[in-house]
Amino acid sequence: MANKDARQDKFTVVGTNIEEVKRLNAESGMSYNELNDWFAKKMDREGLKDNNKKE
Repeated sequence: MANKDARQDKFTVVGTNIEEVKRLNAESGMSYNELNDWFAKKMDREGLKDNNKKE
């Protein structure tokens, strides 16, 4: 056991492959918080445009 493969995947107690979950999360796109930040910024920009039209 002293010569373990350095790339050997780690598993939780119930058998979830931690490295696979990390890989899938990295490929999944924006996180919930990233999406909320993007949407808030988009609404701020559009809100400013709407306010300029009203004047």
